Amino acid sequence: MPRTVRVLPLLFLLPVLLTGCGTEKAGTDKADAGAGSSTSPTPDASELDSRVKAMGVAPELVYVTEVSGFMPAQQSVGVNGDDGFSVSYWSKDGGVLHLYVDRAAWSSAACPKQEECVKPGKGEVVHIGGEKVSRKILREAAHAVHRPSATELAALLPTPAPTPTEPVRRGDLPPNGDGAPDNSVGQGG
Repeated sequence: MPRTVRVLPLLFLLPVLLTGCGTEKAGTDKADAGAGSSTSPTPDASELDSRVKAMGVAPELVYVTEVSGFMPAQQSVGVNGDDGFSVSYWSKDGGVLHLYVDRAAWSSAACPKQEECVKPGKGEVVHIGGEKVSRKILREAAHAVHRPSATELAALLPTPAPTPTEPVRRGDLPPNGDGAPDNSVGQGG
């Protein structure tokens, strides 16, 4: 009987403990909200251009789209080819849109049947492809392709790494030498 008395209070507390977990929704943490929010100023165009160039992307090849129910996957933002741009968008129902921008001459052969293509400017083509999305969604995404505003771009780009002001001191290294293993071979070795 004493064991039941000890376990019973824990069983009553379990639902209370579980309901307190996981109350934040994805994409709502303070780091995500920082870029482009009213509490954090939007970086100027030169800073955004340097962040884009640091990824290996030509700033003039950055395009985005908007489709209801789809959100950019920030980890997918990056370079495509030599200096093109790519980003993927996801929806809660499992659909994925892929946006790729390349330097290319426009031609009907540049657009396979499973993709929508947009010719936004001279010498560049935006390809929109998808997984588990309808042709209607692909067309909607293609019609919504545009150059991002500073606020859109700041929210989309990875957060720049802070510049260290002084060398990082490691506390695990010995005072003499660099702490690398001694792999010298002794006699007979």
